[in-house]
Amino acid sequence: MRNRNLLWGAVLAGGLGLLAAAAPWLAPYDPDEQLDPAAGSFRPPGTSLAAVRLADGNWRLADRVERIPQGLRIERLGRREVLPAGRVLNLTSDGVANRRFYLLGSDRFGRDLWSRMLWGGQISLLIGLFAAALALILGVAVGAAAALGRSWIDGLLMRLVDALLSFPLTLLLVALAVFFQPSTSGLVLFLGGFGWMGISRLARAEILGLKEREFVLAARAIGLHPFKVFWRHLLPNALTPVLVQTALLIGQVILSESSLSFLGLGVQPPTPTWGNLVAEGRESLPMAWWIATFPGAAIAVAVIAFNLLGDGLRDVLDPRTR
Repeated sequence: MRNRNLLWGAVLAGGLGLLAAAAPWLAPYDPDEQLDPAAGSFRPPGTSLAAVRLADGNWRLADRVERIPQGLRIERLGRREVLPAGRVLNLTSDGVANRRFYLLGSDRFGRDLWSRMLWGGQISLLIGLFAAALALILGVAVGAAAALGRSWIDGLLMRLVDALLSFPLTLLLVALAVFFQPSTSGLVLFLGGFGWMGISRLARAEILGLKEREFVLAARAIGLHPFKVFWRHLLPNALTPVLVQTALLIGQVILSESSLSFLGLGVQPPTPTWGNLVAEGRESLPMAWWIATFPGAAIAVAVIAFNLLGDGLRDVLDPRTR
């Protein structure tokens, strides 16, 4: 089935997007909440703990709780402790009213990894989408200017593209990140501002092939303004390979953002992204594999999803593959 790539890409990318968009409703806890770091740190996936709310406003996480006449007996950090009834605000007849459930485990500060992945996915996906959109706009603008402008403009712009492509992108982004310590919007500018060169080449090649076609010559012959010719005839017919390249670029941008965050040069903690979540789990990988594994899997799924989406769009939109 030729559209299978498009279907799977749309399903995977749409699923990740829906999960990230629904983070305020799906995330059970605040992604930065540290309820009881001592007892909640490095809890494996599926852990359920009793959450004891104390009168002083603090919380205690306990593996087991038992209601006794004096108040509450808790087992925490391998020790037992008796809390008077007056100190516990959420006391019930058989224990306490609240529990803490770590679906994907917790990190070293006791923060819920599922909540942090959902909110981190929002940031990682938004960076990918906005950076790719910026690259699309810049690439089409430069490619169209090169294809429709005079020969010296074409030569100047293409030599600029060649010069930018000659720099190793990863090293260039690392150098910029070291000097500027970019925020989320800064990363969008960096990644989008250095990701448009391939799109500009594609746009230029397509427009050069289209501007001498009969329907374009006819539009010019009836006196249409050059901008209208470009907007109505050239751009729509040149977008097929450009959109495919943009879809592929989203996955590349997510991977680049994750790499920078992994190196500590992207979005800074405690704000979560998939990249810095993997970085946080690097040191504790032998004892807490889940901290790096689940965000790493999310990055892999996102890159695969947008690659499949790009391949599927090419199959559907390119008449030569039908």
